[in-house]
Amino acid sequence: MKIILTGDRPTGPLHLGHYIGSLLNRVQLQDTCTQFVMIADAQALTDHAKESTKVRENILEVALDYLAVGIDPEKTTICIQSLLPELFELTSYYLNLVTWNRLKHNPTVKAEIKQKGFGEAVPAGFMVYPVSQAADITAFKANLVPVGEDQLPMIEQTNEIVRHFNQTYKKEVLVRAEALLPKMARLPGTDGGMKMSKTLGNCIYLSDPPDVIQKKVMKMFTDPGHIRVEDPGKVEGNPVFTYLDTFDTNTEKVQELKDHYQKGGLGDVIVKRYLNEVLQAFLKPIRKKREEYAKDTAGVMEILKKGTEKARLTTVKTLSDVRSAMGIDYF
Repeated sequence: MKIILTGDRPTGPLHLGHYIGSLLNRVQLQDTCTQFVMIADAQALTDHAKESTKVRENILEVALDYLAVGIDPEKTTICIQSLLPELFELTSYYLNLVTWNRLKHNPTVKAEIKQKGFGEAVPAGFMVYPVSQAADITAFKANLVPVGEDQLPMIEQTNEIVRHFNQTYKKEVLVRAEALLPKMARLPGTDGGMKMSKTLGNCIYLSDPPDVIQKKVMKMFTDPGHIRVEDPGKVEGNPVFTYLDTFDTNTEKVQELKDHYQKGGLGDVIVKRYLNEVLQAFLKPIRKKREEYAKDTAGVMEILKKGTEKARLTTVKTLSDVRSAMGIDYF
């Protein structure tokens, strides 16, 4: 059976991009795989060190989103990263197997440093987070890791560490990981940006109330050349139609709208109103389920506590194997 490790940084509630990019996969895979889902609070602190209270609060928000979309704690182990001390010890050992130059040239790290505007003031913890991720993955001996395409360099670096460790200590302790890419690479932001991002403020959150969803939809970017209703419009690169393709099960209706829009005579407002109906119908049951779980936050935290305790049974065993291979199991 495949072992999966995946997770999210608790920097805010989850959005539709998360649903399409990873959450849907997790719900589907939990019936056929051993799955661990980690709330990566320690990783969130690498660039939110001064916002630890916010990170703490968002652990519950992320957990509520998990449960609301159908991640079942009876099938999936949900755990909190900072409460698994073995991960930090593994990271310290792996750091000795990776050069600083290699870390600096990790494409994902370079792109995120630029996006976050760190300049020369990059936190050291942020620079080494690919090694921390390798510790997360290998601690569970995960051989399948759902990631977006932009995270592929992280899997590559993890497998470099796996290979280097096993060769250095002449024992096959760590397991190579395979990336599992989502069917849809990424959901564009409401502003037409390449991806939906909390940082960019172009998200529709799973927990957004109906009026907020409507406002966001009606302000969505469309075809800038579609000025008048009678003008032919472009469907490609138009996020309104991308969302309809993704969330509307009535494919015939969507195709009719596309044909009409491309021919001319269909205004953006009409299409957006229809998209709003589609998203409201999609998100209503998720929001309702989330509200039910939110009535018992102590119960949700108990799920995380039990999941973390269960996860530690695995991470403790892996650390023991690693220490034994290194010859530092002294007693």
